[in-house]
Amino acid sequence: MTSGIHPKATIHPTAIVDEGARIGAGSRIWHWVHISSGAVIGEQCSFGQNVFVGNRVRIGNNVKIQNNISVYDNVTLNDDVFCGPSMVFTNVYNPRSAVSRKKEYRDTVVEQGATLGANCTIVCGTRIGRHAFIGAGAVVNRHVKPFALMVGVPARQVGWMSTYGERVDLPLSGNGEWTCPHTGDRYLLRDDQLDHFTGGSD
Repeated sequence: MTSGIHPKATIHPTAIVDEGARIGAGSRIWHWVHISSGAVIGEQCSFGQNVFVGNRVRIGNNVKIQNNISVYDNVTLNDDVFCGPSMVFTNVYNPRSAVSRKKEYRDTVVEQGATLGANCTIVCGTRIGRHAFIGAGAVVNRHVKPFALMVGVPARQVGWMSTYGERVDLPLSGNGEWTCPHTGDRYLLRDDQLDHFTGGSD
């Protein structure tokens, strides 16, 4: 066990954690996971079977990465991100086996609370807004607004999602207000942007 691994982290005997990786308290590394030496992982994260995490990867707190996912270099996952089974990250936009493009990696940032559905693909160089929801099998090739619900190939916005993970009953653009029946949080639509208010404040 390296000094960068918190003593309250759980690592399955089949997992490989390279010397130098940093893993926070309460994080759980399950069967046949490989964490590279430069990875920085927060607290209370979960890594399902057959996950790979690259060197230049930053992962916040309470991130859930399901089975069969590779989190490649230049990917940042902020707090409370959910990665569904077998979803895909990339870091080279135009790969060729015969051409080295390691100096051309593009950053991918997934903001707090976003959900990336099973088998979706996130093309590198994109930013996924906070609490956005990417549907299963979607292919994201452009930036995604906060709270946007995205589906299809290529992904297109079809609605909005609440922090609770349910459809917000508002149109894609215009003006309106909606209150979540589960949390009491308010959502205010102004033109084509959705703002979220907890307890009547920002």
